[in-house]
Amino acid sequence: MERRREAALTGGTAGRRLTSIDGGGDDGAAGPAGPPPQGSGTVHRLRPERRPGSEPPTGPEQARLWHVVLSVAGPVTPLSELRAGLERLAHDHSFFLTARYAADHAEIRYWEQARDLHDAAAIALRLWGEHKVTAKLPPWEIVGLEVVDRATYHKRVAEGFAGPPPQLGGVHPY
Repeated sequence: MERRREAALTGGTAGRRLTSIDGGGDDGAAGPAGPPPQGSGTVHRLRPERRPGSEPPTGPEQARLWHVVLSVAGPVTPLSELRAGLERLAHDHSFFLTARYAADHAEIRYWEQARDLHDAAAIALRLWGEHKVTAKLPPWEIVGLEVVDRATYHKRVAEGFAGPPPQLGGVHPY
């Protein structure tokens, strides 16, 4: 798949190299439109040259798993509607662990796959708003967010802190 993606980015030829040509100094005057004249400027390689037998370049940083606890609250909502909305959210969102709810607040626990903490938190902060219409969730606001990496979560569980909720999996009332 990597070779296919590379071929698509380079115009279909895996051996072809992309380059950028610096058109020269910019003196503030508008120059003629179109490509710079042949032979002018400097050529910059956008991708390093690979030598046979050398190590392949490292790809983008691998995504990691983050344990997320999202707390939301708002006006009182009928419990049956809230439960149905949370169940739809659980069905739509992969890695969903559990949700606990009351008439005016809820807590959602799940795993998020992201490159770093910033990405995991950003995704978590968008979760409620992005699924509000499709899952028919109440118009509540996010009032709390906890994001920890997998190692920290397992360390807490091993030490007896922040263990899994009493009923792991599914949607349950407090």
